[in-house]
Amino acid sequence: MIEFLGQPAPGVARPFSHAARAGGLVFVSGHSAPHDPARGVFRGDTPAEQVRNALAEMRRILEEAGSGLDRVVQVTMLITDPADYAACNAEYVKHFPNGLPARHTARFGVPTEARVAFACIALAGP
Repeated sequence: MIEFLGQPAPGVARPFSHAARAGGLVFVSGHSAPHDPARGVFRGDTPAEQVRNALAEMRRILEEAGSGLDRVVQVTMLITDPADYAACNAEYVKHFPNGLPARHTARFGVPTEARVAFACIALAGP
């Protein structure tokens, strides 16, 4: 059985669920840091701020799915500018103090000003 979490409304510009839970795993879709200037929410000005805020969003989604960053086994880091790689890594490692998940990094280009986004696979449950 597959459970989809945070399903989008029909016709929205981002047609994917926030996460899916199946087979004891949680699969989190790629997310950048939240950005909603009308509510005073900004991604961040530096790569490190955007990493911190994007991982906080990933943590929130994982917790909603009954998991957490400490249960992550694989991460995809998506960056728009390879020049940000070292700064992103310096912040990223702070969020996984018990061991770094397997990871791959790719450049991405979506119609947004985000500099970094993350997707992951984590173990379900506490």
